[in-house]
Parts: sequence; C-alpha cells; structure tokens
Amino acid sequence: MNEFEKQVQSQNHDVIDSIKGFGFSFLFFFIIFFIGVVFEVVAKF
Repeated sequence: MNEFEKQVQSQNHDVIDSIKGFGFSFLFFFIIFFIGVVFEVVAKF
C-alpha cells in the first residue's frame, strides 16, 4: 500500500467538497451579477 494512503490528513468526502466549491462559486458570481443588475436599474432613473 502507498505510504500516503495510510496517513490520510482529511477524512472528508470529495463529493461534499465539490458541492461546497460549486455552491460558493455559484453564489459569488450570482452576487456579482445581482449587483450589476441593481446598478443597471438604478442608472435608468
């Protein structure tokens, strides 16, 4: 067995970490998009 497989630093599942990463990046870009929409609506007045 590989030496690094015996001493695992993180016991988390990769699927959960992937969901977290996707969720955080999606929220980040959604917030940027929302701010842009707010500025566009405010600029029309």
